[in-house]
Amino acid sequence: MGIELLPEFIRERYEVREWKHACAILKEDFSDEWSDILSVLTDFKLNKSWITNPGGRKSKVSEFIDNYLYERGWTEKEFKTQVVVDQNKMDTPTHKVDCFRNRVALEIEWNNKDPFYDRDLNNFRLLFDLRVISVGVIITRCDDLQDIFNELGRGTSYGASTTHMSKLLPRIEGGGGGGCPLLVFGITKLLYADDE
Repeated sequence: MGIELLPEFIRERYEVREWKHACAILKEDFSDEWSDILSVLTDFKLNKSWITNPGGRKSKVSEFIDNYLYERGWTEKEFKTQVVVDQNKMDTPTHKVDCFRNRVALEIEWNNKDPFYDRDLNNFRLLFDLRVISVGVIITRCDDLQDIFNELGRGTSYGASTTHMSKLLPRIEGGGGGGCPLLVFGITKLLYADDE
């Protein structure tokens, strides 16, 4: 069993990839977090206004997903880690995880530079190896959205070197997440809504 554990609605509207049985782990061992993830993905729509009226520090896509999960007990989380060698302590801080609850880490990469994927995957790998997380989830965008961005005159803001599925998948397939079970959702055109 794998992505077939996801509702048909999500399988049809997102490009979904999983590694190391992430769906089964979430569904069986983290059912509340699984339910929250399914709920936010079901309720999400990519509003035209979110593309044509750029936000400030955080995109409207990230803001929607973050707030949705924060209302359900998820938090932004930074872990304080150290390496100790012969009583010498060295801090090894991790990157903050966008949304974290009960050993499930979720990142939203909507329109960042693509090296952010390396940061996220390395963070998932480290936190999994340290037995802090059990599954890493990334929500990003599919390549096919570029057509919509171009039609709306925003194509240059969503360039080839920014975060989208064809930049993420080779990193994961090359082992970027280490042993961490991963579940990735790519937002497709089918989620686009003209709200203007």
